[in-house]
Amino acid sequence: MEDNIIRTKISTKLPIDISLEQNLNNIKLITENSSDVITKTGMVCGNRIAVLTCEGMTSTDTLAELIYNKLNALGNAKYMSPETLLSHFFGVYMIAAEQLEIKNLGDLILKLQSGFAIIIVDGVPRAIGIGIQGYKSRGIDEPSAELNVRGSREGFSEVIRTNMALIRRRIKSPTLVFELSTIGERSNTDVCLCYISDKVSPELLENVKRRIKSVKLNTILESGYIQPYFEGKGGWFFSECGTCERPDTFAAKLYEGRVGILVDGTPFALVVPHLFIESFQTLDDYTQKPFFAFFIRIVRLFAYFITLFLPGAYVAIASYNPEMLPSALILNLAAAEQTVPFSLMVECLFIHFMYEILREAGIRLPRPIGHAIGVVGGLVIGDITVSAGLVGAPMVLIVALSGLCSFVVPTMYEKTVILRFLYIIAGGIFGLYGLAILAGAVTIKMCSLNTYGIPYMAPISPFSPKAMRDMLVRAGWRKMAKGDVTLQNLNGAE
Repeated sequence: MEDNIIRTKISTKLPIDISLEQNLNNIKLITENSSDVITKTGMVCGNRIAVLTCEGMTSTDTLAELIYNKLNALGNAKYMSPETLLSHFFGVYMIAAEQLEIKNLGDLILKLQSGFAIIIVDGVPRAIGIGIQGYKSRGIDEPSAELNVRGSREGFSEVIRTNMALIRRRIKSPTLVFELSTIGERSNTDVCLCYISDKVSPELLENVKRRIKSVKLNTILESGYIQPYFEGKGGWFFSECGTCERPDTFAAKLYEGRVGILVDGTPFALVVPHLFIESFQTLDDYTQKPFFAFFIRIVRLFAYFITLFLPGAYVAIASYNPEMLPSALILNLAAAEQTVPFSLMVECLFIHFMYEILREAGIRLPRPIGHAIGVVGGLVIGDITVSAGLVGAPMVLIVALSGLCSFVVPTMYEKTVILRFLYIIAGGIFGLYGLAILAGAVTIKMCSLNTYGIPYMAPISPFSPKAMRDMLVRAGWRKMAKGDVTLQNLNGAE
């Protein structure tokens, strides 16, 4: 315990010592002599010098070409004072884009583990950090969660600086601002704040910066770790902070006055604020004809209502109001359900729960086996449960249709699943009245949400006529180009 306190105190407070030997001993103590910390020492111009790198985090070719070659060339030169020698690597040699002066061991360890090469000269109480990062990473691939027919095939990667470059390629404007910071007491994860200075609201920007400073986590491995810090009162159920895997979509949201957050180590960026209607919009809507974009958005909206209300409405009508159905359909439903030992509500909950189990199994298993699970679950288990009389055939059709429609709007899948179960219970206990009351309560809650001063249901509620040109009906680019619509201009925005 005492050693941990000493290491923490040294790594955060202690300045770099004038003695090279003392610095190397302190670094070994802080890192506990970790095997990936590589130290090379030698004599250059009559001075003892050390170069520290972290294995796997730096480019070995760049290290040899830009640093070791220069040190070897200076090895036989005339004597230099320690201060003069170190100054060559900061003020004389232009080695890399990032050449930093480091004065304490906390910054030294952070830069060392971020892929910098650290040069320390005996007799100088500071060090030089040279950015030669070269760690292995996944290339730029097509995003897996946000596919499109036309447009770019580039998606964010796990490297934050690569993601910053992808955004800069699409917004070559001096008003695009990146603000890098480090959060996470142990992981020291890089987080980048992205915004367009002449589009974003100063209040929104200040709010986001305050929330980033409030993050007190030891380790941050994914953007989902910090996403709850950007949610409001409705964040427990309704997402007020969206995710994005496409740099072109991310850039479009910045143009609308939003703030984006990139997190190192994940291809999923965060965007605030997030509105309800965004879940029904995709990049393909803007590359297709307006009339077809309108049709596709109608399809998504109907699919969303089907997956949300169909199971609950079926249970409510068949249990309490069968007179609403045609007589022929009632006879077919009665014949299918007469051998089932459970009530319609229990039957519907059971089959939906089984569907979620199969879906989760298909996701977590290796891909070839996952496809096999889907086939087995859909054909074998479904057929056996109907043949055994545990579930009626109409219920299997209802579950299949609602499950298929749930994937039309994938960004809302999580909340849709929970709401679907709630609607089934409400419809099974109270009938259509319970279904209507619960739907009304959810709608009122959504309309009352205010995310970063923007109504969550905007531009539907409150109604914004100008913004409606890109809501359900998408206007042509000639009309949309006549004026930008930012979040701050929506009706109801504070």
